[in-house]
Amino acid sequence: MNTIKSFWVGWGSLIVAGAGAYYFAKKSITADRAERHEQDMRRKRLQDSLEQRAPPKSLYSNERSRASDYAGSPSQEASSDPAPTRHAPENEGQRVKEKSKYEASEPFRAKRGDRFS
Repeated sequence: MNTIKSFWVGWGSLIVAGAGAYYFAKKSITADRAERHEQDMRRKRLQDSLEQRAPPKSLYSNERSRASDYAGSPSQEASSDPAPTRHAPENEGQRVKEKSKYEASEPFRAKRGDRFS
């Protein structure tokens, strides 16, 4: 039979168990975060020490390699395109013909008048 005393004993034990679970879960999560933070700091220190130890080499060891590398300058890279695929259309007919297979060959023209009649 449920009495007032058993009711409060049940709720009290539930609260104590919940508080204990919260305490130990919080302790475990804090330990995991501290360990992850320590690993990140260790990794950053290692990366910094590697960067300071080996100075970066020059990208261009001589002038010949600099002259043949167009990736540093997009304008030079665009002008040395071996085979441009399209030219600008000269008139409306050419513009319509150059559409892709997913575009309509002629633009949609809405019919004039009342749509609701």
